[in-house]
Amino acid sequence: MKKNSRKNGDKRTKLLVHENGKIYFSKENERRFYFLLTIIMLLAGILYKTGLL
Repeated sequence: MKKNSRKNGDKRTKLLVHENGKIYFSKENERRFYFLLTIIMLLAGILYKTGLL
């Protein structure tokens, strides 16, 4: 299995598509990406408020 592919049933879907100098994400990966950014920002805010950052 390739790094940028995921098996979905019998067909493979690409996780990232690079065309014309742009990177396109699948809807699922876009949601994961922004969820992780939200968690990172939440943790950074907590650390900042407690004075650890």
